[in-house]
Amino acid sequence: MKYFSEQKFTKTDFSELEKADYESCVFTDINFSGQNLSDFKFSDCDFKDCDLSNAKIHQTAFRDIVFKNCKMIGLSFEDAHSFNISFKFEDCILDHSSFYQLDIRKTTFKNSSLKEVDFTEANLSNSFFDQSILTDAVFARTILDNANLKNAINFSIDPNKNQLKKTKFAKDNLAGLLDRLQIIIE
Repeated sequence: MKYFSEQKFTKTDFSELEKADYESCVFTDINFSGQNLSDFKFSDCDFKDCDLSNAKIHQTAFRDIVFKNCKMIGLSFEDAHSFNISFKFEDCILDHSSFYQLDIRKTTFKNSSLKEVDFTEANLSNSFFDQSILTDAVFARTILDNANLKNAINFSIDPNKNQLKKTKFAKDNLAGLLDRLQIIIE
């Protein structure tokens, strides 16, 4: 497999990118939407202003990746190569994506939209949801130990069906933990 290191790809046509191992590369303003990124390897890379919506990421390696201002609707991250998978999301749209059963501890979701995202059975220990919108996101048997949701928006998490040891919440948004009880908080 071909290897690229410390390269910058800007407004490149996806068809010009080879299936390869990309290390410490920067991808800016590239439309990967609906493309097949299966078996690509990305490590220590930055994606800025890219559209990866509905891309195929079967066995794609994402190691120490930063996504900034990216559109990533409908991605099935559980299809990616799970070994050492790690990323940070800032100002991204991840609506309808899935992190099913992934161990993605210490993940940062900053100012991102996570509407209807599936976190079922994911390990999100020590993750940080900073000003991120979690409307209709699914948390089921999810590990959220030491996660920080103090600034998370519109979440609904059932404490009886998720692991929440030392998870941080703001007093103002405790309703997201109690809404399943159908009680009225005034």
